[in-house]
Amino acid sequence: MAELIRLLDLRGQVISADLVSQELPRAAIDIDSALEEIRPLVAQIRAGGAQALLAIAQKFDGIDINPIKVASEELASALRSLEPSLRASLEVAIERVRKVTEQAKPKSFTTELADGAQVQQRYQPIDSVGLYVPGGKAVYPSSVIMNVVPAQVAGVKKLAIATPGQKEFGGRAHPTVLATAALLGVEDVYVIGGPSAVIAFAYGIPEIGLEPVNLVTGPGNLYVAAAKRLLRGVIAIDSEAGPTEVMVIADSSANPDFVAADLISQAEHDEFAAAVLLTDSLEFAEKVSSAMTSQAAGTSNQARVLTALSGQQSAIVLVFDLAQAAEIADFYATEHLELQTRSNEQLLGQISNAGAIFVGDFSPVSLGDYLAGSNHVLPTGGQARFGSGLGVHTFLRPQQVIKYSESALSEVANNVVAIADSEGLQAHGDAIRIRF
Repeated sequence: MAELIRLLDLRGQVISADLVSQELPRAAIDIDSALEEIRPLVAQIRAGGAQALLAIAQKFDGIDINPIKVASEELASALRSLEPSLRASLEVAIERVRKVTEQAKPKSFTTELADGAQVQQRYQPIDSVGLYVPGGKAVYPSSVIMNVVPAQVAGVKKLAIATPGQKEFGGRAHPTVLATAALLGVEDVYVIGGPSAVIAFAYGIPEIGLEPVNLVTGPGNLYVAAAKRLLRGVIAIDSEAGPTEVMVIADSSANPDFVAADLISQAEHDEFAAAVLLTDSLEFAEKVSSAMTSQAAGTSNQARVLTALSGQQSAIVLVFDLAQAAEIADFYATEHLELQTRSNEQLLGQISNAGAIFVGDFSPVSLGDYLAGSNHVLPTGGQARFGSGLGVHTFLRPQQVIKYSESALSEVANNVVAIADSEGLQAHGDAIRIRF
């Protein structure tokens, strides 16, 4: 077995959360240290506003991001300059994501409990949202789509995008990101990167027209995640997105070249990315390892891929059978899970915890990153055990409306009073008694 990625044999092990955590650790990332680095930035930006943002960008990125707010003509120019085939592809992606998102929008309902006793549940959009689009190791027009479309479908009134300035474009945001924002009709775009963007969204920067928002969404690096954690409560957040991860469950019926390519595709995101294969076939494991070595040698982001694959967070794991693989997958709770086996549907029924699940040889994660119609902003770091990916629900608040007539209230008045009295809350009962 080549040493590109480690081989881990769990065939004789009793699978548990502790075992999975110990044998398949995520990359070591110190968010607490990042928090301490960000605290001074919060004070600096709150006190200094736009000037502080300019100084921070100059200090950490060596760029001048003035003007911070992108002018309408800059957005329009970026859209005019967008390469036609890329524009057409982005339009297809927008159409597909919008179609799925509209179907996913929860429907209001009304429950009649008795004559004149009615409880309605409706879904109200969050008033204002800040959408962060990263721009460190790659360009992410796809993240513009994944953030903006569900917010628009939800009916959010105020949408603002923040994205880092780029040295190669003189401190301006990447033109493709600006073009995609224009394509979606977003007018408020700001050249702010990293944790500064989250802080600016949380407290607002009046001199550039950026008002405080209620929710911040979108992936980012360690410092963006730390800023989200620090300011949660001032703002709502979608999640603390960490390094990307993919887990593939495959048996000997799968194509080893496909599996290798899918593992490498996520490894090229980040040196801390996790790529894990679970298989019940040693022969298949060896074929995938060989294919990965061959494919990695020809990829343009080779250094990043090799670092990610050789890290503690990546492995080819031998399991006794696919049921054991499903157990491991549920404890691991990966961001992306691929199933490439003879019994995909049966296996799917055994799995609960994953950000998104890609079923079959021709449903690779990279399809989900762009054009599947699903959303690619997904829970990482095991958060799939209790969280979900970005979607229209992220931008909606369920709200109940209660309507009772006099006769409907009278039917349950004694019940309300009895419970209120048992809790020692006389005034609660009196609020019912006084009506009769």
